[in-house]
Amino acid sequence: MSRKVSDHVLSRLREWGVEYVFGYAGDGINGLLAAWARAGDRPRFVQSRHEEMSAFEAVGYAKFSGRVGVCAATSGPGAIHLLNGLYDAKLDHVPVVAVVGQTDRSAMGGSYQQEVDLHTLFKDVASEFVETVTVPQQLPGVLDRAIRTAYGRRCPTAVIIPADVQELDHTPPAHAFKMVPSSLGMSDFSAVPSDEALERAAEVLNAGERVALLVGQGAAGARAEVERVADVLGAGVAKALLGKDVLPDTLPYVTGAVGLLGTRPSYELMRDCDTLLTVGSSFPYSQFMPEYGQARAVQIDIDPHMVGLRYPYEVNLVGDARATLRRLLPMLRRKEDRSWREGIEAAVRRWWEVMERQARLSSDPVNPQYVMHALDPLLPDDAIISVDSGSATDWYARHIRMRGTMRGSLSGTLATMGCGVPYAIGAKFAHPGRPAVALVGDGAMQMNGLAELITIARYRSEWEDPRLVVGVWNNRDLNQVTWEMRAMSGSPQFLPSQELPDVSYAGFASSLGLTGIRVERPEDVEDAWRRALEADGPAVVEFVTDPAMPPIPPHATWDQVEAMVSAIAKGDPDRLSVIRQGVKAKAQEFLPGGAGGSAPRRG
Repeated sequence: MSRKVSDHVLSRLREWGVEYVFGYAGDGINGLLAAWARAGDRPRFVQSRHEEMSAFEAVGYAKFSGRVGVCAATSGPGAIHLLNGLYDAKLDHVPVVAVVGQTDRSAMGGSYQQEVDLHTLFKDVASEFVETVTVPQQLPGVLDRAIRTAYGRRCPTAVIIPADVQELDHTPPAHAFKMVPSSLGMSDFSAVPSDEALERAAEVLNAGERVALLVGQGAAGARAEVERVADVLGAGVAKALLGKDVLPDTLPYVTGAVGLLGTRPSYELMRDCDTLLTVGSSFPYSQFMPEYGQARAVQIDIDPHMVGLRYPYEVNLVGDARATLRRLLPMLRRKEDRSWREGIEAAVRRWWEVMERQARLSSDPVNPQYVMHALDPLLPDDAIISVDSGSATDWYARHIRMRGTMRGSLSGTLATMGCGVPYAIGAKFAHPGRPAVALVGDGAMQMNGLAELITIARYRSEWEDPRLVVGVWNNRDLNQVTWEMRAMSGSPQFLPSQELPDVSYAGFASSLGLTGIRVERPEDVEDAWRRALEADGPAVVEFVTDPAMPPIPPHATWDQVEAMVSAIAKGDPDRLSVIRQGVKAKAQEFLPGGAGGSAPRRG
């Protein structure tokens, strides 16, 4: 039997070390599917319930493994469905390759069924590389370049293969004019700035008295170096949400997340510093950076396209975070006055006391902060955490403390709903021996998560560590948008757009043979998390939470809270609960003393 183009595609993916392809079937990739059968399902085809989930699972796999994620879909609607996940990869700089079918070449231009101009469709999301294979000789070059570009430029790429081309006999490129040979692999590399640039950066950092570090996901491989720089400079370290797992939150000078969802110590660190070092982050909200002219600043980023953004940096160092910091460290002078650091550490201790008090405020029926706060000490030190977009993101940013080898991620720049559960599935295929936890609101769960529980049930037996816990905040409200309406536009909640139907998430999980737990009382929260984390397979824990608990920004003043309350009082359907909970939550920042008390009570 002759070897077809489709056979060669799968063979080349295996040669690149690709173990999984997340996809969904369709006749535009029938040739590839037949090749998968001939190849004994290598690389493994992981079937999602929807192509968007295939893309998200590839993104989750890539984020948590460091390897390229690969997804596959048919032509037309299948290709269109991939887009949201691929944009998530683009905006968060994640290497993903999409292999997409297309109608037969003979039908192109004929308004044929499922014919879509895929080059136009993918030209923005896969702007670094998108190509259609029209003859066998284009392979392996096109596929090699797609993978190499995805790795090298940390982006999504796309390979489009018409259905009839998949069925052609494979013919390698000849040693001839207008033939393009190719080869496998690429080495690791570490770009570093010049010595002159490093010396200028050291001069800025050495001159500062109140140094702040801001780290993002680009610093993930430089944990030890970031710790040493922070120690030498006596600095506090704030983290962009995509960099939450760069440093453990058990370090006393780590102030936690920065920004609208961040912590008060991170806000104060940026507000009061006179020097800023940003490593591997393009955190977009400049209002949470130091005031212009307040701080001298240095940035380190491997991508020259991303340096110099967000703040008027005095020195922009283009280079790998780890390699650059290693060369910078000998040039830095240790700061003997540690009063700045001591003040930061005191603020961090105070913040955790405030978080404890806010988590233990009474709610009806369960305080959503307490759900996250109770999970924090129970998480295994090697847990992989995925978080969806919504109010659960606020509680994750403020209450979950990274430690050990814990990993965590979310849709950072696109901030799309519906990624939390498929990210966790991708994480389980990347690390089948580690527990995964997805933290999801009920809106995101209804959007995508419920269907992907079917995927979890299907593949559960293949994971060495069977634990995949999905925590659902069931508040019957698109809560983050509700609070944005209240706080940003002074508008009351608009129920026709915000109110969600009450769904039994735990009941649906149980119907699939998974562990399903529903929690309606605060005293049951901790036990429910324990049961889920100790279960012999995947589990869904559904917490019925209070939608009136506000995610108050770290910089909010009493005047701003009063303005929001005034707007809510004009006609918000839940105004009494919202006002009561908002005032109680803000008041915790001004109370003396430490934490204390027992689990929150209802009412």
